Amino acid sequence: MASSLEYSLFGLENPLLDYYIAGGEEILAKYGLKANDAILAGDEHMGIYTEACSSYSAGGAAQNSMRAAQYVMPPNSTVFTGCVGNDKFAEMLRESNDKAGLRSEFSVDPDTPTGVCAVVLTKNGANRSLITNLGAANHYKLEHLQKPEVWAFVEKSRVIYVGGYHLTVCVDAILALAKHAAEKNKPFVLNLSAPFIPQFFKDQLDSVMPYADVVICNETEAAAFAESHGVESTDLKDIALAIAGYSKVNNARSRAVVITHGAESTNVAQDGKVTVYTPNRVPAEEVVDTNGAGDAFAGGFIAALAKGQGIDYAITLGHWLGQECIKVSGTTLAEPKKQYPLP
Repeated sequence: MASSLEYSLFGLENPLLDYYIAGGEEILAKYGLKANDAILAGDEHMGIYTEACSSYSAGGAAQNSMRAAQYVMPPNSTVFTGCVGNDKFAEMLRESNDKAGLRSEFSVDPDTPTGVCAVVLTKNGANRSLITNLGAANHYKLEHLQKPEVWAFVEKSRVIYVGGYHLTVCVDAILALAKHAAEKNKPFVLNLSAPFIPQFFKDQLDSVMPYADVVICNETEAAAFAESHGVESTDLKDIALAIAGYSKVNNARSRAVVITHGAESTNVAQDGKVTVYTPNRVPAEEVVDTNGAGDAFAGGFIAALAKGQGIDYAITLGHWLGQECIKVSGTTLAEPKKQYPLP
């Protein structure tokens, strides 16, 4: 018998492959890179994607979140779309998602390589240099989303999740999902993803904001939103209330704004008030890699919503997954799966 949560969570953003390069300091020197760089690849960096690979996994913020959500949901609960190439990196990406239980419904651009993030670790993993080539991820089109076999998953979903990076790619696809969510009274969750989104893609963001039932961001993204939208406060509570107060299409749902601040706090504004949640701290000796903790938090949050849970539980589950993420290397979670006591 199929689970009642079968494909209840639908996600859209940029599918990338995290490609871990062997060689450490020699690779950094070869390509003129620095430890802890996070850059878009130039022509001088393209050879790095042919270097020996020590390991790989699915990447991209929203795709990470969807895999984290699947970690705490029944089998076949999640489906994700975006654009990939027709190459070995796309095959590796599908394989990684299949292993995590995330269904890939990718558009394929035969003329552009799959987006890939080369990861170079140095000092036994303490330093991480990221070199990203977005490739085919930049070429997603509304037409793919509208295909009956893809749109069927949208219709089936209970919650729709979109990462803000996709605001630079295909706003029409985001709006199609947003309008569907409003019409069917489904939660539409938008993650701001990075400070440059409200700074440099303000018009695109503002076109989608009226449909957002939940907005997720961290403290730096919240500050960038405040600056670009004339919020005259640096207090996260004030910013959360300001974002929550922006006009909304579906007034059957009050907007919740979730602002994370690492291990310090999570502020949630809804219905004119702010609730502050304090996550448990992971002992320093258990912290392996903080990369991807925010993606894992978002995954736990949207998983709880898809299961019909409220904000309190969604925050708690999000905190737990974020804490589990930083105990392992990369944007993965421990295997065999740890169990969280879902109601």
